[in-house]
Amino acid sequence: MIATPSQRLACIAFATALAALLGACALAPPTLAPERIAQVLAASDRSAADRGNDLRRKPAQMLAFIGLRPGMIALDLSAGGGYTTELLARAIGSGGQVYGQSPPPRQPAPARTSAMALAEREARLRGAGVAAAPLLAVAQRFEDPVPAALAQSGLDLVTLMFNYHDLGHLGVDRAEMNRAVFRALKPGAFYVIADHSGRPGTGISESGTLHRIEEAFLRREVEAAGFRLAGEGQFLRNPNDPRDQNTPDPAQPKDEFVLKFVKP
Repeated sequence: MIATPSQRLACIAFATALAALLGACALAPPTLAPERIAQVLAASDRSAADRGNDLRRKPAQMLAFIGLRPGMIALDLSAGGGYTTELLARAIGSGGQVYGQSPPPRQPAPARTSAMALAEREARLRGAGVAAAPLLAVAQRFEDPVPAALAQSGLDLVTLMFNYHDLGHLGVDRAEMNRAVFRALKPGAFYVIADHSGRPGTGISESGTLHRIEEAFLRREVEAAGFRLAGEGQFLRNPNDPRDQNTPDPAQPKDEFVLKFVKP
């Protein structure tokens, strides 16, 4: 059978696209191996407080689920004290950059801000000679969390750990925030969100009381910005949590979900 001119052109276009895809995959560094993640977590200069948080946050599983690569440009939304921000910086390495976002301090300003916490972590990393990505504080509104220059160059990763629910009682325009994150990410880049699971039908109504959010509700909001679900982490699940209180009764870990979204 002799191919028509249009069929030949279609084959050429397909071959070109496939070659470009294979070339990009060959150039991309591999994701961190479990052994490398273990080395990051075992570093002797990590603080006692962070090691204590490891017990409930399961960072080995989290970092593996995210799929970190050396040299990434990452933004940690609602960075707070910087636990996740520092882990990203250590894992990504000195060839990348990690930004920790928090909203501008209210007036009067709190005695200790997220920017101060990140600056202290950055100083400790440099003082210990850790080959980590620089930790850079970003004080911007949740609705506009990415500095313009950073948004233009494009992000490889955005994380939001256990604080999406707080955006409800804080009155944040979450749709605007998710659209801003979508615009700032490169095609194929990831948006990873972890939070405390609420009961079906509760939406974000219990954000300020039980500090929980309905997983399906959060997923709908994020997908409405253009994201596609790429993975679900099960390592923080607790099916025995009744999800009807802030602190489960009887005492046990909260049921928590981790969702990884991709920008097509």
